[in-house]
Amino acid sequence: MKYIAGFSRIFVGVLFIFSGFVKLNDPIGFSYKLEEYFGEGVLNLEFLVPYALVLAIFIVIYELLLGVSLLIGYAPKFTRWSLLLMILFFTFLTFYSAYFNKVTDCGCFGDAIPLTPWQSFIKDVILLILILILFFNEKYLKPIFAKASLKWIVFVMAIGCLYFAYHVLMHLPAIDFRAYKIGTHIPTAMTYPEGAQEAVYEYEWTFEVDGEKQTYFTNGSYPDVAGEFIGVNTKLIDEGYTPPIHDFSLMKNGQNYTDELMQEDKLLMVVAYNLSKTETEGWTEIKSAVEKASQENFKIIGLTASGEEAISKFKGNFNLDFEFYFADETAIKTIIRANPGLVVIKKGTITNKLHWNDSDEFQN
Repeated sequence: MKYIAGFSRIFVGVLFIFSGFVKLNDPIGFSYKLEEYFGEGVLNLEFLVPYALVLAIFIVIYELLLGVSLLIGYAPKFTRWSLLLMILFFTFLTFYSAYFNKVTDCGCFGDAIPLTPWQSFIKDVILLILILILFFNEKYLKPIFAKASLKWIVFVMAIGCLYFAYHVLMHLPAIDFRAYKIGTHIPTAMTYPEGAQEAVYEYEWTFEVDGEKQTYFTNGSYPDVAGEFIGVNTKLIDEGYTPPIHDFSLMKNGQNYTDELMQEDKLLMVVAYNLSKTETEGWTEIKSAVEKASQENFKIIGLTASGEEAISKFKGNFNLDFEFYFADETAIKTIIRANPGLVVIKKGTITNKLHWNDSDEFQN
């Protein structure tokens, strides 16, 4: 049992630190996931949505510090209870999400390791077993440093976490795990390789035959039934291959300009997923970058999910002379964790991304 508890301690501690770090690296991304959980149709806790970012930062720092505390043996009773309560909650949450198909990715490891809901649930069950072993074997959780130094280690780690969270919020994630990271060639990331598995659907057809409703199942073809068609339900069996980038488009006046703009040798996208929620001071900061890009013959466009009326009003308020294109809000949030932010693209390849705080670093 001593060795089993020792293995459990290291495994759980390292996993909690890793999980906490990858989410702390991108707290805005984790806050989006919390908003999804809080939303209508999932947990129905919409009053918590405005506090999603604060909660995200608290949860990931708490998770990371629990991992540290477990490894060094600090406050073993508090650590054991915290680990148990946290894993019980997340095991319930991942089961609920998987069973009712509410959230397609739990966000347990941010964008670093995407997990399906059932994979997340299995992972939490394994962690629950290991944590239960630790919970009932406190005697093996001995401190690895002098007791007087343990609280200072946790304190320094907490300060470091807060600083790191502040840094990535004021700039961009230190490590970009998303599909739109620097160096990505967007058109290539949107393509399906030859022979890629296509999505498989099951179609449930309902007909009225001789006065009775009858149901037929096919993989897409219309059934040969001598009856009156009533309706059809579609169920996804296997989503098949999904390109890393599958929801990116640059729309204007109902036309898709993605292919055309991805051919530009110098393209600067000023990205703001929602103009009503954008940080207005950021637009003052990025003006120098926009002016510099204009002097260097960049094609400058805006990218937002806001409507034409909001765009027109915003352009007037900030005296913006470039055109805005429309894209899906979720895709825009994935592109850059800033509202607004700058994305530099050359021949379809992302060469730089800047938070508005770093707009003075823009260069050709």
